[in-house]
Amino acid sequence: MITIENRVAELKRPSTEFPRNFLASGLTLSNWDDVAPYYQDLEERQVESAAQLENWIADSSELSAFLAEESSRRYIAMTCSTDNEQAEKAYMVFVEEIAPRMKEAQDRLNRKLVANSWASTLGPRYEVFMRSCLNSVDLFREENVAIETELERLSQQYQKLFGAMTVQWQGAEITIPRALAKLEETDRSVRQAAYKLVAERRLKDRDELEDIFDQMLVRRHQIALNAGFENYRDFKFREYERFDYTPSECEAYHKAVADLVVPVLREASRARKEALGVEQLRPWDLECDPHGREPLHPFGTADELIRACSQVFHRVDRELGEQFDKMNELGLLDLSSRKGKAPGGYQSDLAEVRLPFIFMNAVGTNDDVFTLLHEGGHAFHAFAVRDEELYAYRHAPMEFSEVASMSMELLAMPELNEFYSQADQARTIRTEMEGKLALLCWIATIDAFQHWIYTHPGHTREQRRDYWRSLVEKFGAGADHTGFEEARDYRWHAQLHLFEVPFYYIEYGIAQLGAFQIWSRSRKDSAEALRGYKHGLSLGGSRPLPKLFSAAGIKFDFTAEMIAPLMQEVREEMARQAKLETR
Repeated sequence: MITIENRVAELKRPSTEFPRNFLASGLTLSNWDDVAPYYQDLEERQVESAAQLENWIADSSELSAFLAEESSRRYIAMTCSTDNEQAEKAYMVFVEEIAPRMKEAQDRLNRKLVANSWASTLGPRYEVFMRSCLNSVDLFREENVAIETELERLSQQYQKLFGAMTVQWQGAEITIPRALAKLEETDRSVRQAAYKLVAERRLKDRDELEDIFDQMLVRRHQIALNAGFENYRDFKFREYERFDYTPSECEAYHKAVADLVVPVLREASRARKEALGVEQLRPWDLECDPHGREPLHPFGTADELIRACSQVFHRVDRELGEQFDKMNELGLLDLSSRKGKAPGGYQSDLAEVRLPFIFMNAVGTNDDVFTLLHEGGHAFHAFAVRDEELYAYRHAPMEFSEVASMSMELLAMPELNEFYSQADQARTIRTEMEGKLALLCWIATIDAFQHWIYTHPGHTREQRRDYWRSLVEKFGAGADHTGFEEARDYRWHAQLHLFEVPFYYIEYGIAQLGAFQIWSRSRKDSAEALRGYKHGLSLGGSRPLPKLFSAAGIKFDFTAEMIAPLMQEVREEMARQAKLETR
């Protein structure tokens, strides 16, 4: 029997809060013919005034939201049960039959919009929207639609491979997330055994994963060539609408992290090694408590996690707490790890009913708490823009979307006594700060890896492995991988972004620096920092990135000059919490 732990499928469309004005109230999607008349209406409609054009945009937005929610619902069903053939089939029908025709039809609408004589009279509200439409028109190539469909199919294969991964632990079959939780155990032999099991299990699929990735690389490079770009990196920067920074600025970020963050991380690693009393820090020594204390076990069941996080969110802000409670009441949380469930965690928008959904694989760890805080920040972003009529503005650029989530992790830290004693609260804050340093370094690793991969088309698997190895040496915490070199060399296989959403990773680094700025502000004036946070979220995607950051009271800046003082503040906070946790 397949167990689904959410009620997304029961959520009625359209909602009474946001009724349809253009689409029939009873419209459902079984095939392209169900929506083709609406696209035809928009393509053929005469638009002869600014008012008519705004109405046309509103109708197009309603259609886009309907299809976006259909895609989300099918993706949710598939990832919650990768072994459900019906859910997989429904998702692939959308990917292979609906999405390609939708992309072609949307391109025709974009071209009609930018060619309309009234478009230039729309005013400042539509500035970002029109910029995006123009960019889409410039990039769209009909021959890329079929290639993108092939990439979606390959992505689904990747999901299925990782969703099926389990290991045998003490006679029982457990998921990879549950096995990785063993890396927090105090017994070093247990940690090593768990690390070895996971590494060996992942390596069993190494060749198949390499095959999938190589197929993806060929197709992505062709997409770039078709669109007139020299390489996929430059194409993707344009597709992601990175108008406010360049590849060279990303490379400067890599250097700043190597110069300013890696030393702080390795300083923490040396302290960890000394506390553990080991000759060499090994990869299974990075998640455990260095003082030999048992792993933090803040909750037992998903229901306990929900109840405690609800209290945390209410303490941070009553409105945010109420929004989280609404998600729980509507069954928009699927949090437990189980066999057949895709790896990782995400927040997805149900665009038509304008509600967020959270997916994760909770097994009772401290990481699970912070995953829910993180995805909760994304959900609050979705609530903040719920009344925005223009669907395109109900999504902020990823660099700012991640500020929403990463800031919530930091803003919630003072309220974690809902889960922990004072000493354990200090312990988790210090641990998480150390983890965020590691994350900044990991982001630099992943981003630099992608820059190299896509500017070196035709590279061999061996060259790719060697370059990855050099990045681990440059940005890593300094662990000794002797005897587990293969596990180190193919660790990137578990980073789903590389397979599914290429180049979506530097955003986390930019956003983490933004989140640290909000955290820094909150230490001086928590109410003012929260007001800025919520104001920035409320703007959605209606402003360019620098203005969104400014609205939140922070700077769009990821240079060494910004990073240096933040790292000093983080280092001091880690030292302060270290004293509190060992009192």
